[in-house]
Amino acid sequence: MNITGGIYNRQKVLAPDENITRPTLSKVRMGVFNTLGAMIDFEGKSFLDMYSGSGIMALEALSRGFDSVVAIEKNKKVYNIIKNNFSKYEKENDLELILGDSLKVTQKLNKKFDVIYVDPPYFSGIYEQSLESIKKICDGIVILEHVNDVDIPDTYKVIKQKKYGEKNITFLNFMLK
Repeated sequence: MNITGGIYNRQKVLAPDENITRPTLSKVRMGVFNTLGAMIDFEGKSFLDMYSGSGIMALEALSRGFDSVVAIEKNKKVYNIIKNNFSKYEKENDLELILGDSLKVTQKLNKKFDVIYVDPPYFSGIYEQSLESIKKICDGIVILEHVNDVDIPDTYKVIKQKKYGEKNITFLNFMLK
């Protein structure tokens, strides 16, 4: 697997076992960041990869110019692979990897994020819980990767949706009340 754009374009990234994770396809990653790039300037912005899996979305964000990138991963074996991948970039960048359950970790974060990427295991049923858990740290756009319909709470507004085969990418804005 390779980073698809930005300053680290074509850098190789080791992917965890596909029985454990489901890395976002390169065409989907390119589409996500092209669409996002039309919405906001990445410079000075922060990115949270809530269910990191392979870590590729966090590395794409870093490569494309986000100033601060945080990734959360629950599986220790996968965490170690991501940590190895991140080691090439973390000395010169604001790149952080957190081991833990995303729903719990997000409740403890004291930082707001301009973009939050939410891609839990597809049939886990935790999309709504995820959206609830990030309310206090969301300062902009939330991106959902999903295959089934997701009930979007009324505190979020759908701003764009894209389809890539069976995958759906939904861009949301958090609406303060």
